[in-house]
Amino acid sequence: MPVYTGIADLPTLRGFQVGALDAGLYAHFGKPTRPDLTLIASAAPCAAAAVFTTNLVKAAPVLLDQARLAANPSGIRAVLINTASANACTGERGYANAVQSAAWTAAAFGCAEDQVLVMSTGVIGTQLPMPRMQQGIAQLPPQLGSTPNHWQAAAQAIMTTDTKPKLAHSTYNGAALIGIAKGAGMIAPNMATMLSVIATDAQIAPLLLQEMLSRAADQSFNRIVVDGDMSTNDTLLILANGTSGVLIDETNARHFEAALTELCTVLAQAIVRDGEGVTKFITLQISGARSAAEARQIGNAIATSPLVKTAFYGGDPNWGRILAAAGRSGIALDPTRLALWYNDLQLVADGTPLNYDEGRAKLHAQQAEVVVRLDLGAGDAESVIWTCDLSHDYVSINGHYRT
Repeated sequence: MPVYTGIADLPTLRGFQVGALDAGLYAHFGKPTRPDLTLIASAAPCAAAAVFTTNLVKAAPVLLDQARLAANPSGIRAVLINTASANACTGERGYANAVQSAAWTAAAFGCAEDQVLVMSTGVIGTQLPMPRMQQGIAQLPPQLGSTPNHWQAAAQAIMTTDTKPKLAHSTYNGAALIGIAKGAGMIAPNMATMLSVIATDAQIAPLLLQEMLSRAADQSFNRIVVDGDMSTNDTLLILANGTSGVLIDETNARHFEAALTELCTVLAQAIVRDGEGVTKFITLQISGARSAAEARQIGNAIATSPLVKTAFYGGDPNWGRILAAAGRSGIALDPTRLALWYNDLQLVADGTPLNYDEGRAKLHAQQAEVVVRLDLGAGDAESVIWTCDLSHDYVSINGHYRT
């Protein structure tokens, strides 16, 4: 099942409406005004599943959503998303503000409080400006709609340092899937600093939905690296309201999961491509490992290495940094069996450099997209990580993120 990006040919997603507006949250913090509040709502109760950050410092909305999904995985009606403030490291007041935001949303939309989830993104350690939140939430219902422009507006309103909205869609056997995501920095495996909501009108039991989403996340959002930092707010959520009448069960779950995984992969890769200051998209293929877990750990060590990332920014085929990162990954390997390629150009065999053309190697390293393959020569397992370079702009963006 192909996955498409943007609003062209967006499928009809039955029973869902989305809306976004400028509630003045950025203005409250002295930032230029922009859309900052989004609502995704379903006419029917949804089966819901989620994957959250593994950071022990979790934002208030993450704690609230985890509790609500544990208690009510088949009755979610709405998701409220705010930017400007992450509502993280905000203590009891921050948690109470998350609960209150959900209560206002329930009242405005007309559902029970425990049917509302909340997400937040922005600066850590800032309290939500609750008067602006209340006013903005009350104004959201008239903004709701199901047109492609409504989905585009929702994808734009959840952005922080993103430079472009991230929206993808697919279909399976008459059921539609639409997903939006945000993320550009603090991106690392085991969830990134990202928010993503996927909505489908398929009918799926909550347990099966959770199993499929967890596996899809493992093949997509848990394989991306921008800078190696993990956020307090990471949330990947899927809602299934069943209004299409298309039942997904054990007989066809494999095919639906393939569509879901591909959609998640497209969104995850879009986050890396739009990473803060990114100029290159790099695919790391680690092969010849004893296990996929070991291959992934080595790939993560390479993907998070500042020396590797800055070399790619400069277009320098400094492959020694890649081998050095692999060697400090904590995975036992034999350096005399390592082989390395940039795209189709092999640079290393048996742990030593080949007599390759340096000029050709530079051309490969300078491309906007580079595939780096490292073969460990130890087994048949493999893994892939999508990462990027590290530029001056990344430092500038994060050096002045609050100020």
